[in-house]
Amino acid sequence: MASSAAARRRQEMAAEGQRHLEETIAAAFQILSSMNDELCNPTLWSSSSSAAAAAAGGAGGLQHHGNNHHHHHQHHHHHGGLPPPPPPLHSADSDAADAAGGGPGGAPGSGGSLDEARHRYKVAMAALRTSIAAVSSCAQEMGSTEHKADQAEIERLEEHASALRKEIESKNKHVKLLIDQLHDLISDISMWQSPCSV
Repeated sequence: MASSAAARRRQEMAAEGQRHLEETIAAAFQILSSMNDELCNPTLWSSSSSAAAAAAGGAGGLQHHGNNHHHHHQHHHHHGGLPPPPPPLHSADSDAADAAGGGPGGAPGSGGSLDEARHRYKVAMAALRTSIAAVSSCAQEMGSTEHKADQAEIERLEEHASALRKEIESKNKHVKLLIDQLHDLISDISMWQSPCSV
């Protein structure tokens, strides 16, 4: 009777681990889908292009204002007048930050759904690891009291836990590779859209 209850418990734990594995895989696919949505979002590229253009235009305007101010200062100094007060502190970088959504009134950046997917993946991964640890612990605790008929079931559970660990490692490496590729692609596109320096 105890053996039957233990076997039923192990089956329930294995089924729970399978559910956590499916949730982890679904979360990984959600990450890929969110990454694809961001890559296909024209707002992401247009905002980075606008920010680069604003930075270039603001820098040019600041240099022109500085030249005019220098000429005006020399003219007053020549006639013996007092020098004008310095212009208020302002830079093209602040304009570019506001245009890119970094200022107080800027629009928030994209990536919300990707962050949500990554959070879901982490939660599912933690639950899966806990389930695998419980299956392994249960198998080890009952190994000394189970007879040979149940020993095969214990070995099967341990093999299943080992396979789950390998699949987790593979999924982690794949997701990390895709996230790194996304970052590289965004950096390359931002560099291509930036105005070439003369």
